[in-house]
Amino acid sequence: MTSPAPIALFVYNRPDHTSETLAHLRKNELASESELFIYSDGAKTAKDEPGVLEVRRIAREVTGFKTIKLIERESNLGLAKSIISGVTDLVNTHGRVIVFEDDLVSSPYTLKYFNDALERYQNDDKVMHISSYIFPLENSELPETFFFRAAFSWGWATWDSAWKNFEPDIDKLIPKFDEQKINQFSIEGTMNFWKQMLDFKAGKNNSWAIRWYASVFLNGGLTLNPSRSLVHNIGHDGSGTHSNIENMYSTHVAQQPVSYFPDLIKENEKAYDAIKYFLSNRKGSILQRLIRRAKQLKVKYFSRG
Repeated sequence: MTSPAPIALFVYNRPDHTSETLAHLRKNELASESELFIYSDGAKTAKDEPGVLEVRRIAREVTGFKTIKLIERESNLGLAKSIISGVTDLVNTHGRVIVFEDDLVSSPYTLKYFNDALERYQNDDKVMHISSYIFPLENSELPETFFFRAAFSWGWATWDSAWKNFEPDIDKLIPKFDEQKINQFSIEGTMNFWKQMLDFKAGKNNSWAIRWYASVFLNGGLTLNPSRSLVHNIGHDGSGTHSNIENMYSTHVAQQPVSYFPDLIKENEKAYDAIKYFLSNRKGSILQRLIRRAKQLKVKYFSRG
């Protein structure tokens, strides 16, 4: 294998989350051979400044990687601009990149999975994205890894050849969708991907991820996914940019290396059905939805001021 791909870690003002993410990354099999680039966004408000400074202190003390570079933004770019800028820089200089945010607990074999897949599919233009997170699926017949249409953003990797197709302009993306494509894009209406597109257009979110998925989808791309998740998101405590209080996406991180990668570059039908079933049923009963909403409102109310 060639040298491991560089790791881009995007952080802001959550020191505890950042410390846990780094602690698990350090335990990865290829950590000591990997270059780590930590992108620290500038504080948006004076209230955020202490957290930003503490995260930067933690970043300066990190060990366990081949090299570590801390990029301290002087102003606040926001998560979307920070990720787009950092990913673009690294794929332009290294040809590929592994991307983490500050709330992802990884398996000891996550970096190996990424690097094995990056090398295996580097010449297959149809493979545009490698995901490390997967929903807690119940289908035990799924292979270790499979291809799917949606690009999940909780720990991912890509190449410069794929990233050059990223279209950040929502006004160029939306007209390319007709009713049939919207249905396919949203997994037959089971996930609010299209709503995220419209919300971005309306200024209600600033998601880079939905525009990246749209770019992959419109280019006929596929994403590689593990059937057992290699990361767990610890940010669903109301502390993140796009996070709420919820546990529907909780999963157990796989503790074994991935050894199987499909030769046929085609969406796995069983995986599609399993994901569609999960998305259709993930919110639970009406009572469960009401309880979850009450928790979200409580956090939102008490976090004011």
